[in-house]
Amino acid sequence: MTDLLTKYATLAVTMGLNVKKGQDVYINSPVEAYDFARKIANAAYQIGAGHVHINYQDSSLNKDMYIYEGVESLSKVPTWKLEYFKEIVSSDACVISITSPNPEGLKGADPSKIAIATRKTNEMLNFYSEHLMASKTQWCVVAYPNAIWAKKVFPDKNQDEATSALLNAIYKACRISLDTDPVKEWNKHIEKLENYANKLNDYDFEYLHFKNSLGTDLKVHLVNNHIWAGGKEKGGNGVWFVPNIPTEEVFTMPSRTKVEGVVKSTKPLSYHGNLIEEFTLEFKNGEVVNFNAKTGYESLKSLLEFDEGSRHIGEVALISNNTPISQMNVLFYNTLFDENASCHLALGDAYPMNIKGGVDASSEELKALDANSSAQHVDFMFGSPDMEVTGVKKDGTKIDIFKKGNFVF
Repeated sequence: MTDLLTKYATLAVTMGLNVKKGQDVYINSPVEAYDFARKIANAAYQIGAGHVHINYQDSSLNKDMYIYEGVESLSKVPTWKLEYFKEIVSSDACVISITSPNPEGLKGADPSKIAIATRKTNEMLNFYSEHLMASKTQWCVVAYPNAIWAKKVFPDKNQDEATSALLNAIYKACRISLDTDPVKEWNKHIEKLENYANKLNDYDFEYLHFKNSLGTDLKVHLVNNHIWAGGKEKGGNGVWFVPNIPTEEVFTMPSRTKVEGVVKSTKPLSYHGNLIEEFTLEFKNGEVVNFNAKTGYESLKSLLEFDEGSRHIGEVALISNNTPISQMNVLFYNTLFDENASCHLALGDAYPMNIKGGVDASSEELKALDANSSAQHVDFMFGSPDMEVTGVKKDGTKIDIFKKGNFVF
């Protein structure tokens, strides 16, 4: 296990961040993942990083904070925190975040209180979010198990067995094993994703039509001059990196105003520590006009009412059903993994990199190009083994993209 964790940390800093000699590295880590954070720090130093800083977070403290603090107190962003994020932006540092969630960690806290506090914080730290969303520097998200998350994923196992099973599932999803070189495996994988993206870019579709037997029947128009991406990205500093480990998606920018039809979720969504399950969204003129959920209705309502852009989508992603994560048939209750088991959409902000000239465009220019803008970006999964996806070109030509849940080219 130690050898595998070392391989995982090395993969994160070499393929994920692609740390350059002398570059500072900031690690965001839950307290439960301290051993993995240390290994990442060590791996970064070994390949020549400058300064490595670990910022620890405590989910238990966050829950108490949302329960006991008032909105006014929660809405304040301390000066030292603002300076911390300004330093990251100004120094061209790279950022790696370890996700180790408690899927229901904020259960019992007032969703509206969380939304107000989160919105205010996001407003204050918008400069930092825009910096990463535009990939001005390298960033990466990886995962590490904790006891509560592991028992949620594997409820029939005892605590130690569940934690071990989750860690092994993470390794499998990330293509890490004792007898292979993960970096070589990832180079091959990235090439495959880039192939898909290149073909989709060549087609230059007007819109995509999604249909399955669950009731999804959705037409998603794409912005003019959209760019399909997948696998690795090139930062504004000229450095290539892989933002998500694992990743199985190719994705692009949908039109903010031209999404029509109904989409039904196929996996639960954990939003601010509350699960939203079996939900349906109806779109008209790009906006969610009706919605319902079997569980978590109030959380879904809070998500959609977060800000003006939260009822529109900022990303559409294609993922084959025959990927390692999908084939494991494990519900991770974590977007990093579950989104990579299924086609997904994101409510909220669009990635500027997904439109020509977008990285250097202002927010006003992006809006004029029909890109969505929001202080949040929340992925939800709607893919299925019988998903059919058709691409329609500007001249009306129809091209099959997915049959029975998988790419056909």
